[in-house]
Amino acid sequence: MIDQLHYLLAAFSGVLVGFTLGLVGGGGSVLAVPLMVYVVGVRDPHIAIGTSAFAVAVNALASLWNHARSGNVNWRCGGTYAVAGVIGALAGSTLGKAIDGQKLLFLFAMLMLVVAMLMYRGRGDAGVEGAVCNRDNFPKVASFGFGTGTLSGFFGIGGGFLIVPGLVASTSMPIYRAIGTSLVAVSAFGLTTALNYAASGMLDWPLAGSFIAGGVAGSLLGTSASRRLSARKGTLNAIFATMVLIVACYMLYQSWAAISAA
Repeated sequence: MIDQLHYLLAAFSGVLVGFTLGLVGGGGSVLAVPLMVYVVGVRDPHIAIGTSAFAVAVNALASLWNHARSGNVNWRCGGTYAVAGVIGALAGSTLGKAIDGQKLLFLFAMLMLVVAMLMYRGRGDAGVEGAVCNRDNFPKVASFGFGTGTLSGFFGIGGGFLIVPGLVASTSMPIYRAIGTSLVAVSAFGLTTALNYAASGMLDWPLAGSFIAGGVAGSLLGTSASRRLSARKGTLNAIFATMVLIVACYMLYQSWAAISAA
């Protein structure tokens, strides 16, 4: 009965993650780890990180398919960002496995606060329609990709909440285009991190399957909502920043309490 409840909670969490992946590109990776720890009840933060990384990667592929069908993916920018980031994700995930789980969650929440502030400040930036990746901005795109890939691997997340602002900063593309494009890198970073954790036995495959099943359904709803909101300047940025801020505050409270009690 307990196992069935865990799988149902994982499926429900997957719906939330899939929806936010489709809506804002990065919300899924932000929510997946705290949902796995505080809702599903996975006690080992490292197993929660490894399992959620795999689930987010697969759900990101489903959302990527939906965005690609809508012509909302810049494949050259996404591919460049992903290739550079996979190298960083491999190094970051190797380091992350050696850090205490609760301290890792605390650092993750601190990073989320910084990203929320940056995204909220830039909520009125419409971006440049038709922005491309070329020889001139390739070094900037690749460096942002490597940096966010390293952080993604270290914290065991798909990294979309870092990739979206990274793509906007390095290419000046509109946020709705960055959301679709970010899913190329989210998938690549998540799979790299998940495989690294799986090699150390830190991945619950059945739980990941339940998470993924819910996420596929949620991604369809999120992608549809993203298309409707794309015409409203600043709305997606504000939703993104607010969501990250709320989850970060909760994680800080929980992880600080766990560290203090240890």
